[in-house]
Amino acid sequence: MKRLSATSLLCLLALAGCTLGPDYRTPESAIPAQFQYQDGWRTMPEQPWVAQGTWWEAFDDPVLTDLIRRADQASQTLAQAEARFRAAEAQWRLARGEYSPQLDASVNGTRSGGSDTDPGNLFSGRLDISWAPDLWGRVRRQVEAERAGLAASAADIAAARLTLQVAVVQGYVRVRALDRQRDILELTMAAYDRSAELTRNQYNAGIVSRSDVIQAETQRQSLRTQLYDLQQQRAQEENALAALLGVAPVSFSIAATEDLPLLPALPAALPSVLIARRPDVVVAERGVAQANALIGVAQTAWLPDLTLSAYGALQDDTFSGLFDAPQRIWSVGPSLALTVFDGGRRRATRDIAVAQYDEQVANYRQTVLDSLRDVEDALATMQILREKAEQQDELLALAEQNESVITNRYRAGMVSFLEVATAQNLTLEARRSRLDITSQQLQAAAELAAAIGGGWDLDDPVIQRIARPEPREQGVKSDS
Repeated sequence: MKRLSATSLLCLLALAGCTLGPDYRTPESAIPAQFQYQDGWRTMPEQPWVAQGTWWEAFDDPVLTDLIRRADQASQTLAQAEARFRAAEAQWRLARGEYSPQLDASVNGTRSGGSDTDPGNLFSGRLDISWAPDLWGRVRRQVEAERAGLAASAADIAAARLTLQVAVVQGYVRVRALDRQRDILELTMAAYDRSAELTRNQYNAGIVSRSDVIQAETQRQSLRTQLYDLQQQRAQEENALAALLGVAPVSFSIAATEDLPLLPALPAALPSVLIARRPDVVVAERGVAQANALIGVAQTAWLPDLTLSAYGALQDDTFSGLFDAPQRIWSVGPSLALTVFDGGRRRATRDIAVAQYDEQVANYRQTVLDSLRDVEDALATMQILREKAEQQDELLALAEQNESVITNRYRAGMVSFLEVATAQNLTLEARRSRLDITSQQLQAAAELAAAIGGGWDLDDPVIQRIARPEPREQGVKSDS
């Protein structure tokens, strides 16, 4: 009997180290060695903000830095993501709780009687303890799944923060571009005023007709109405930024300025490094790990569950004498439960887990492809805009020269005002187009910063603590 008991104990210990289900491996995905449009990617020497993850400092704009700081502190979108993280952390702790035994205590008091018996009191106190050894690794797999979900929730916070930061940068760039458009219109308005005065002088001298004066005034009035359109657009952009910062629009404003943020240089990243940095890729990859662990949870339903339990109870007809009562009841022993027939429910549960794993793998691979596409889009945009800006600079210089020549010819009475107006409008459109290109370059730089992962750092101690396997999970074999 002693040999049999020792053998049974050894078998139980061996089973306790067994974990069903496949061990996790990161799914393979097609990652190229380099980007298609990486030629001309502006790189830079090491900067402090690279290590700190404050990528927006590359724009060298203190107002923008302050806006992002305020958004990080008050954004309701981030507050939602952080609440989801706390829930995921609690879910992880809940799963870990199944490693420990459960202790319950109860005290009851009843009064009963009948037609042939006198009424009487009965008081009882009971203490129950139970523990279900993790024979097949169900708890380990569930903890593994919740740990992956917790890491995904942490990455989700980073993704939400990065999306918020990019939205603030792009909104701020649009506000500053509108300020520059206003400056361009005011500069053009000064030129139109000079042209209108010249036209009136020409008309008073009998050189031009009244129609030239009317055309000059019409041109000026059209420009004034465009200034109102800019005011409306700027107000809307300010309101959008206020919402991102988590404040009411009435309490938020940005002082106008003549300067745009600097076009930043961003660190180059290989595709393989990109995949490790992007928070949305991390979220998708942790989703695969979670689904993989849940396959093991589903497989344990085919095997019996062992529960070790014990309880002790006291009974007496008075509460004061309960702990001195002569009636003491106790029980101790194991319980083995196995589902013999369930109409296919366990098989269906396992099939669901496998299908959900396949779905998460496909989602991860698609997320990788989308991340590569985002980088290629941003790089292509920046490369094309850089070449377009050079051509636009030449066009603007030609337009300004043409306007100067036409204006001098008009003073000499050689051309009509229609040619002057045409030349001035061409210069205005060239300046606006050049500003649009700069604005697009700044926004593409923000998109590139987001595409290469922003400030997401996998070496963060908090993330390492979450993602690091527990000691009890190391060296566990699968499909035991």
